[in-house]
Amino acid sequence: MALHRGAHPEQDEPSEERRRLALNPFFGEADPTAAMNTAPPRHRLPDGPMPPPTAYRLVHDELMLDGNSRLNLATFVTTWMEPQAGVLMGECRDKNMIDKDEYPRTAELERRCVAMLADLWNAPDPAAAVGCSTTGSSEACMLAGLALKRRWAKRNADRYPATARPNLVMGVNVQVCWEKFCTFWEVEARQVPMEGGRFHLDPQAAAELCDENTIGVVGILGSTFDGSYEPIADLCAALDALQERTGLDIPVHVDGASGAMVAPFLDPELVWDFRLPRVASINTSGHKYGLVYPGVGWALWRTSDELPEELVFRVNYLGGDMPTFALNFSRPGAQVVAQYYTFLRLGRDGYRAVQQASRDVACGLARAVEDLGDFQLLTRGDALPVFAFTTTAEVHAYDVFDVSRRLRERGWLVPAYTFPANRQDLSVLRVVCRNGFSSDLAELLVEDLRLALPELRAQKHPVSHDRTAATGFHH
Repeated sequence: MALHRGAHPEQDEPSEERRRLALNPFFGEADPTAAMNTAPPRHRLPDGPMPPPTAYRLVHDELMLDGNSRLNLATFVTTWMEPQAGVLMGECRDKNMIDKDEYPRTAELERRCVAMLADLWNAPDPAAAVGCSTTGSSEACMLAGLALKRRWAKRNADRYPATARPNLVMGVNVQVCWEKFCTFWEVEARQVPMEGGRFHLDPQAAAELCDENTIGVVGILGSTFDGSYEPIADLCAALDALQERTGLDIPVHVDGASGAMVAPFLDPELVWDFRLPRVASINTSGHKYGLVYPGVGWALWRTSDELPEELVFRVNYLGGDMPTFALNFSRPGAQVVAQYYTFLRLGRDGYRAVQQASRDVACGLARAVEDLGDFQLLTRGDALPVFAFTTTAEVHAYDVFDVSRRLRERGWLVPAYTFPANRQDLSVLRVVCRNGFSSDLAELLVEDLRLALPELRAQKHPVSHDRTAATGFHH
């Protein structure tokens, strides 16, 4: 969540005249000239109440200035669900997930979701796997990282915290939540840089960064930079070889924020999950390719041995003894119920059909973009339904940031950004195809891109050479 301050110092409170004209007179319940004819202040509580329809219209009209979420090709987050799911979520929005005694069926649906994911991810004994729902994959990553650190600290109790500083090995392409974890819990982040055409972690390079203070290695099943899968099996093999040489036993956490809800259905032959003994834990976002509106993630551990008991709090809350392991406490049960609804509604065949449709749209759209002639594909949408592309070496009149701005004029939100070290020379556009982004919408996007090309090609040079100011999107 973004960090916001109070009133913007450069935005003074509107004058009384501006406030009078800011409100449509028809918002008065009966007489347009009576009731309320002056908009409320923006940065302090109004002096009195207002009719519900008026409050609704004020908020609704301002929110019209937000982008259309269905045309937001930057986000991985689900932007469409069936009306029945919305009804269920509305019925459960007042249920507090933490109160499992009062809402035992909601708690049971959460338990079933954990069991379904344990089975989906090939846990050796799904009944022995442990897990929990979270507010998203970022919280799930924090919990997985805490478990890794605590297990390492117990093994090194004679050295930590006096002389040993824990470290976590990951690719430079990880989501920012892993950098937050390392900062918040005082863990050294050791990052494998990109090199040449490799845009994610290299297994051997990761193993070389490990030592006796390494709490674990993070593998990404579906990089947000380009949609590619990291080679989790090769990573585990490199760590197996490291253990044979040095005796170091380094666990792996798989950040499957997106890919853990794609690969099981579309790439069943890909070995990345609990089939690999070195994989200790996995997380995913229910609100990404789990197909649920924002607000739910999942963290699972192979067995209870991978989740130290001292991290599980047993709370006497509202008359019941309740084990809990989460950074958040109170939260609505709506998203967990929606996740169970979606699992029940689709099943394996349904998820396979939905994710295959998204991949087909992504692959087709990637080919259409390549056929325009001005762009070079980095990925083709055949892992995650996501692809990244840049301008060809022959294009000098414009850059990817100009393309992003032109598409925004047509309502499309297509992010442009620069890759991290050691590929800061590379700037790309990325398209995320989700359920609800149809082939018809993809054709409209290509047509809008085609219409923008003549003016882009006619430019003398790219509009902005300041890459930090070139786009509103920040990875």
